[in-house]
Amino acid sequence: MKDLIVSILNAAIERSRAAGQLATAPPAAASVEAPKDPAHGDAASNVALVMARGEKKPPRAIAEIIRARLELPPEVAEAAVAGAGFINFRMAPAFWHGELRRAAAEGERFWRPQIGAARKVQVEFLSANPTGPLTVGHGRNAVLGDTLARMHEATGFAVTREYYFNNGGRQMKLLGESVRARYLEELGRPAAMPEDGYQGEYIRDIARAMVQRHGEALADAAGESKTLEIFRAAAEEAIFADIRRTCERLGIRFDVYTNELDLIRGGQVDAVIEGLRARGLIAEYDGALWLKGEPLGLPKDRVLVRSGPGREPTYRTPDIAYHIEKLRRGFDSVIDVFGADHIAEHQGVLAAVKALGHDVAPIHAIIYQFVTLTRGGEKVKMSTRKATYVTLDQLVDEVGADVVRFFFLFRKHDSHLDFDLDLAKRQAPENPVFYVQYAHARLASVFREAEKKGMGLPADRSLIDLAPLSEEEIGLARKLIGLPGVVRGAVESLEPHRVPFYLLELAGDFHRYYNKPSNRIISEQRELSLARLFLARVLMEGITSGLGLLGVSAPDRM
Repeated sequence: MKDLIVSILNAAIERSRAAGQLATAPPAAASVEAPKDPAHGDAASNVALVMARGEKKPPRAIAEIIRARLELPPEVAEAAVAGAGFINFRMAPAFWHGELRRAAAEGERFWRPQIGAARKVQVEFLSANPTGPLTVGHGRNAVLGDTLARMHEATGFAVTREYYFNNGGRQMKLLGESVRARYLEELGRPAAMPEDGYQGEYIRDIARAMVQRHGEALADAAGESKTLEIFRAAAEEAIFADIRRTCERLGIRFDVYTNELDLIRGGQVDAVIEGLRARGLIAEYDGALWLKGEPLGLPKDRVLVRSGPGREPTYRTPDIAYHIEKLRRGFDSVIDVFGADHIAEHQGVLAAVKALGHDVAPIHAIIYQFVTLTRGGEKVKMSTRKATYVTLDQLVDEVGADVVRFFFLFRKHDSHLDFDLDLAKRQAPENPVFYVQYAHARLASVFREAEKKGMGLPADRSLIDLAPLSEEEIGLARKLIGLPGVVRGAVESLEPHRVPFYLLELAGDFHRYYNKPSNRIISEQRELSLARLFLARVLMEGITSGLGLLGVSAPDRM
């Protein structure tokens, strides 16, 4: 539609120039967008407003000149000047018939516009440290990142899904010490849990596995660093196996795993520190190394290497090295999915990467707000350290993977998410995922009924006459045909919530249409029935494709 309207406008402008009414050529900056109010038409152009400065005429006067020179093809019903000088277009039924036929012929290519041109995109998401099971909070990160990856992949980008984790800091040392303490307890030996150690039955499970594997062999040397590393490594392996199983339940996979220890051992972290030092951006005080904030526009200095005998780097130092490695791998776009508590750290990381001479323009951070679980209108209290959290597995067990994914996506990422467990389990119209899936199931039932009555669609759908479709049905087609544009916008803006929002609106339009007795899709009028079945099939395919982008199933029965 946009390309058609642009060509019509450009031709009208050229005719106006030839007649001496306008002086400037068609502008490249003019836009054609859907009006906010559907009553204003299907598309609106600001071309007259863009041309006003060069023409030295009021935008509305320019719009009237262009409107008078328009030659509308059969696909365009009318064009009118509105407001300050917008030109609004209303498309004819023939246009929507053609779009429906194009959707039927192109299939997935129609619903998923190929805008990527094989450009390389890395999506780094989830990236939970292997210190315990995935929680509900991790789930929003995982689903958001996976959906961004799915949408980019579906629209023609070459996507790498990556998981980065810190496995060399204090948390991992505490994890190893916690497992060691439980190991000794399993052997009946005295042991004290470290302060701020990790609780939870999963720690005991790992310890029991260590007893089965090693017996008492690790007990007498429990304080040695090499032995502690055995406990740490065993815990990391066991917890990662659990993380992978949880991800698989939600249809989430990763192509690459990167970790902090490899960056430290490979010298990249030392290179970051020396590079910053050479640029005068390192300060030393209180026994620690600091990134100077003032020269980089940061509100304060940031610790790069902690004080104390271990002289361990903080999380941000390997993160700086990691982002440099991302850029060196040649990605056209690097998407980081972080919780809101990482905002300040990420700003410091980007400032340091830029100071070290790297272009940070390809790096895009998606900062999401946290999740609150509610049941019966009351907040479910959680504490990760004390292991009183709700795991992601428990959430999937209770409400199902489809609901988990849809609910996590049904808010813009920078909005706090209240996950209502009672609503999530309810099979009713107010449950958004049920409402959309039910639309698909209803459509599937229509085709089962059509088959029983011997009214299936012909193999060559181009033979079906779409002229019998009513104005209401054209309105449903109009909404449906807008889905590819929504997908494109979701990818370009990194806002995957746009798709479930649109699917819910589309499902609502369909349910309202279907619930009217006069809109029986299969009737005694064969030509009308076939036209409606054509529309129903394309609608069903669009909903299937949209849900697929979200990693949500499209059931035929509910």
